[in-house]
Amino acid sequence: MAVELQSLLDKLVPNENDTFVFVGDLVDGGPESVEAVRMVRELSEKFDVVVLEGNHEVRHRKFRKKHTDAEVDDLAEKGHPRAVTTKALSEEDIAFMDSFVLFNKIEEHEILVVHGGIPGNMTKFPDTLAEIPSMSRKEQEIFSKIIYTRRVNAQTGGFLRLKEATEADPFWADLYGGRFGHVVFGHQPFVDGVRKFPHATGIDTGAVFGGSLTAMVLDGESRTFVLVPSRGKFRNRLSE
Repeated sequence: MAVELQSLLDKLVPNENDTFVFVGDLVDGGPESVEAVRMVRELSEKFDVVVLEGNHEVRHRKFRKKHTDAEVDDLAEKGHPRAVTTKALSEEDIAFMDSFVLFNKIEEHEILVVHGGIPGNMTKFPDTLAEIPSMSRKEQEIFSKIIYTRRVNAQTGGFLRLKEATEADPFWADLYGGRFGHVVFGHQPFVDGVRKFPHATGIDTGAVFGGSLTAMVLDGESRTFVLVPSRGKFRNRLSE
């Protein structure tokens, strides 16, 4: 979605004091994964940029650790999509992707940015990334689901995998009461536009599904949205 991203940046007209926070999944969406990663990496050379690791970046990281360069080359020749993307990424691109973080707190706006969502049974959220290793094993296990959370168990609030969830299971943001601040998230595509909940805002507007690419702009007390329409539909189904 590099073309859409460039169009969005052109609309935003950023200045040197701006900070960009990306909610993740730069790869595996449309036909320009490498270009999108590179564009954001180059943006980080000019501006303060924070990128969250989405579930698709997690898959790429695990794929790169699992396979040797020779195996990636062989898989790429066979047309394996993840291998094709990995082979095209430069060392600088991969190092940049390895720097992606799990969350970002925008204290002055009382906003927490995550890729997926907040499980209903999460009672503790770390103030900083450095605190994660000191959390209990159970707390870390629940915390790890912020990348993947969509629907949760109605009784326990616990995370449900995409294949386990049904329409009867509540979406996490419908139950979230704001205990960790207002959450801005991606992961769940809302093709009809930005989805606002009492204590959360979903800004993934389904560019790869034919929707649009959206930015939330925080300026003082205001929260506005800038979007550009997608050129087309590149994917047809959701996957974790």
